[in-house]
Amino acid sequence: MTDAVPVVVLGGTGYVSGELLRLLAGHPSLRVAAVVSTSHAGAPVTASFPHLAGCGLDGLVFSEPSALAHLVRSGGRLAVFAATPHGATAPLVDGLLGEAEAAGTEAHVVDLSADFRFSDPTRFAAVYGSPHAAPHRLAAFSRGVPEHVTGPVGPHAAQPGCFVTAAVLAAYPAFALGIVEPDVFVSGVTGSSGSGRTPAANTHHPERRSTLYAYAPLNHRHEAEMRSLLGVAAGGEPDVAFVPHSGPFVRGIHATLRLSLTAPRQTDEILAAYQVFYSGARFVDVAAAPPKLTDVVGTNRARIGVTARGRVLVVTCVIDNLVKGSAGGGIQWMNRLLGLPEAAGLTQPGLGYL
Repeated sequence: MTDAVPVVVLGGTGYVSGELLRLLAGHPSLRVAAVVSTSHAGAPVTASFPHLAGCGLDGLVFSEPSALAHLVRSGGRLAVFAATPHGATAPLVDGLLGEAEAAGTEAHVVDLSADFRFSDPTRFAAVYGSPHAAPHRLAAFSRGVPEHVTGPVGPHAAQPGCFVTAAVLAAYPAFALGIVEPDVFVSGVTGSSGSGRTPAANTHHPERRSTLYAYAPLNHRHEAEMRSLLGVAAGGEPDVAFVPHSGPFVRGIHATLRLSLTAPRQTDEILAAYQVFYSGARFVDVAAAPPKLTDVVGTNRARIGVTARGRVLVVTCVIDNLVKGSAGGGIQWMNRLLGLPEAAGLTQPGLGYL
């Protein structure tokens, strides 16, 4: 690992950061050099993530942002993952990139928060309720799921939200192929890990363990991001009606989408078209049978099922919200930014039974 690119993880104590560290511990070309957490500075990383003990991260402690100076000014290459809360990411990344540019360091950032998911700062402000802190940086970020962004990318990238990843993977081919009307209904169920590490009244796992309920119907901030990314395929933003649900499990997202076909089609026809569309996508599998969450939990894979009847198209998609929907998708992006094999560090088998 002497030639491995050093990695900085910003916002180091959350579930997404824990997954980043788990995956990076086995990455052949990336080396964790610093994990930033102001609230836990000086504490061992494995105290927050005991399951990571023994995988090469023992002895690593959380750092203050000020401790990054030697890495940012190294003059070499640096990989940065931002798992900080939305609103906090942009000023932190802006400052870090400014220092790197002054030092001649080739820094690449993958944003796992929401700060760089929109190219238009006014849209970010409308969705998140505050001005964007670094609008001059937006043009340097590619955005979307890696499977849908072709050609040159970088120098930085923004990984979509976990619900967005599942919905866009499911619907994008239909819009790109021009076989559906410009609207889609999305019903998504997420596990409790999607609500973060700090318990809240409606997201704490004991409150959702044996129940299922919708929240923020037609009013979730991921709806705007779905419209934006699907608009790339549709040639104009489609109408998206999104209803998220809290599920009685920890990891994973199950999304069910209903689209209206422009003409009656058979399942086999659409299945074949989807399989051709994703034929070069290492982490996306398409079948007629609806997928199960346990097919993908712990992996960077997405599984998609398609069914058609007349002019109705139903597409289901399952992902691990912490992996394909965040940390794994982020590493997939970083591999591309650095010119590494896209699957590097991401070929772990699934957990199978939970």
